[in-house]
Amino acid sequence: MSGTLRLGTRRSLMATTQSGMVADAYTERTGRGVELVGVTTFGDVTKAHLAQLGGTGVFVSALRDKLIEDEIDFAVHSLKDLPTKQDPRFTLAAIPARHDHRDALVGAHKFADLATGARVGTGSPRRVAMLNALRPDLEYVPIRGNADTRIGKVTSGELDAVVLAAAGLTRIGRSGEISQIFEVEELLPAPGQGALAVECLSERTDLIEFLSVLDDPSTRSAVIAERAVLNALEAGCSAPVGAFAADDGQTLNLTAVVVSIDGRESVRKSAAGSPSEAANLGRLLAAEMIAEGADRLMGEHSH
Repeated sequence: MSGTLRLGTRRSLMATTQSGMVADAYTERTGRGVELVGVTTFGDVTKAHLAQLGGTGVFVSALRDKLIEDEIDFAVHSLKDLPTKQDPRFTLAAIPARHDHRDALVGAHKFADLATGARVGTGSPRRVAMLNALRPDLEYVPIRGNADTRIGKVTSGELDAVVLAAAGLTRIGRSGEISQIFEVEELLPAPGQGALAVECLSERTDLIEFLSVLDDPSTRSAVIAERAVLNALEAGCSAPVGAFAADDGQTLNLTAVVVSIDGRESVRKSAAGSPSEAANLGRLLAAEMIAEGADRLMGEHSH
């Protein structure tokens, strides 16, 4: 393995910015040059809503194709875009330290100060359900497009506010437009939100070792637990799932919630365990949630 490494990235400003950060971090740590290779994915070109596309995977498969075709050496994804079931052909060589995991409101007002009937845009059923639980008197409008496009709908007056991931807004230099950050007590983030995933072919053992220098063990254990909850619930699940874990080095604390789309019902549970048992902790928590009726909430909305 020698020469400049080719990093595959989606072409959006958000994706190229975060991939550029990863590329710079590798060069800084190892002295190796990394060039960005832009890839257009199905999720970027389709006009369908992500919920109809099955959500995860639509931004991922084109990058994985390029890995197989040896057009790129490794890829950077937003971790929450990765399907929870790991494909054995690929290895998550590094999960760098997570940025802000929370959701953010962009608009002229704080959430509590929005007038009744105000129009709030989001592309995520999870956010709609949790926002509905907080304020059922607002209108939640499904939107697509990159962060710029979404913020533009507020600037133009088409929407009163939009909800986006705080980390992404910070990465593209738009954090100044955030009117409120939602704490996890209000909105539990999507599993893996705010974290990036560095992926390469499983057979590239030399590359896996090289890429692992950016791996952050506490972020990895946290997102493994969050994704294990989602994976265990997904069998019956089209309902919104939020999960957040934090690893302080000794203990992994995990909270997850399933919310009905109208926001009226939810099952929320927390658990703590050893970071080395992250996947197991997530599976056990999901089982407890199902025992308390989480799958029933999901069944109602799967049609």
